[in-house]
Amino acid sequence: MIIVLACIVAIAVIAFILGVRPSDLPTPEPVSPFQHLDERKAAIYENLRDLQFEYRLGKLSDTDYQSTKKDLQKELAGVLAEVDNIKLQLNGAGQPAALSGPPKKQPQKVDAAANVCDSCGAKFDKPLKFCGECGKPMKVAK
Repeated sequence: MIIVLACIVAIAVIAFILGVRPSDLPTPEPVSPFQHLDERKAAIYENLRDLQFEYRLGKLSDTDYQSTKKDLQKELAGVLAEVDNIKLQLNGAGQPAALSGPPKKQPQKVDAAANVCDSCGAKFDKPLKFCGECGKPMKVAK
């Protein structure tokens, strides 16, 4: 009796599997090319926040904080550059190859005083809108 019941269940399962058509299956959601990069970017930002919190608590020395912060910022820059490359590839698919390259920047004269934060005194190689150390607005270079 048990063998007959098992055979009937097996035949029903096989009939169901063979009876399902690909058109009956739901369409999968499209995979975003940015999803893994957005997750990595969010993780790096969280690591930077945690690093700053631990530094303010006194758990890290200045040299450890600066070196770790620099490594995380380099990694973040790489992720952001990869996002820009993917955006450029997606947007530039129908454009000629000559226009798909990054725009060329014109050299600008920069006032050295504009690269120093008034609030914390941090110095930077290039002009920024906001201080990379304290986050306060910088002087606008003219």
